[in-house]
Amino acid sequence: MIEVDLKLVKKYFPNIYFDENEPFYPRRIGCTVFTRPGPSPSFRREIMFNTDEIKYVIEYAMYWDFDIQHLYELEHVWVYVAHNGQVADCEASFHGRYLKGLLKDRSNIEDETHVKLYSQPGKHAFSPIAQVFELLPDFETATFENAGNNGLLITSVLEGRYSTNDEINGIVSRYLKKFRFRPSMKYERYEFGDDVFTDWETLYEEIPKFIQLKLDEIRNG
Repeated sequence: MIEVDLKLVKKYFPNIYFDENEPFYPRRIGCTVFTRPGPSPSFRREIMFNTDEIKYVIEYAMYWDFDIQHLYELEHVWVYVAHNGQVADCEASFHGRYLKGLLKDRSNIEDETHVKLYSQPGKHAFSPIAQVFELLPDFETATFENAGNNGLLITSVLEGRYSTNDEINGIVSRYLKKFRFRPSMKYERYEFGDDVFTDWETLYEEIPKFIQLKLDEIRNG
């Protein structure tokens, strides 16, 4: 892994399209640049690639304060960059797993180095094909009838660094129900400022603080 270079991570950051009714956008993006294969620091997987073909892999760990069903959200995109500077491949997280982010015909590359991805309304899983989301049985109910159902989410990445209980889950659930919506199925690109990008180590330290800030905001109305 090498030190994060803002110019580099922005050059290959995907163009992400969100539903027009989406209420939540990433707060912070923790980047890791791999120059050789190794374990992801923030997702249960090994980053495997042939160094003769791939110069580096950029991991983007995107933190949201909220998914429509819970407080705390972390999604990922991995961009594989060839030695000639072209995007060789892309993968993107999808409900605990990951999908190919680059279409076979490379038709979803914009401005030479940006893979075009869609974010599932409210849930934020990624896909290069928006219609994939509509195949999920809870595509519409997740954002409306089931909004707020999961309270404060705790995952293995940050297990032990914060905790939840019935009171916390209750206030988060009631808060998120205020944002419930029906997906429009119309998507628009979201522009990210430079200040959202950092390295994973910094984001890892920030997340518990972000969670506490949001809980304080909810409690204080």
